Amino acid sequence: MPRYLALDVGTRTIGVACADIGLSLASPLLTLSRKGVNQDCARLATICREQDVVEVVVGLPYELDGGEGRSARLARQVGERLAAVTGLPVHYQDERYSTVEAARRLRAAGYSARDQRSRIDQAAAAVILEDWLAGRS
Repeated sequence: MPRYLALDVGTRTIGVACADIGLSLASPLLTLSRKGVNQDCARLATICREQDVVEVVVGLPYELDGGEGRSARLARQVGERLAAVTGLPVHYQDERYSTVEAARRLRAAGYSARDQRSRIDQAAAAVILEDWLAGRS
């Protein structure tokens, strides 16, 4: 079944989540350790093929004033490179407060602070994807 894939790009990790087309609920998939844009995108391209991805959503960490800083430029760089490697359409979604919401959800699900650390980036990617899906309806 075709799917959407979302990314929460950080300096050390990339959180990955997916959702089936037609559904509004995203599932955390995995967290990748960063290796550099080219290696990261090669691994993400493999995931896109394995997951039958048709569109990608990249979270953009806007500054509180709405501007784009270094983190947003890094996210755009990953998105642009992934689009070039896969040929898939890449969309960008404001990710402000996605990590806060992800932490809230993980706490509500009973994860300890220690367990949250290994899941927070992929949970944030799921929040980003759900926000993007909600904006499309």
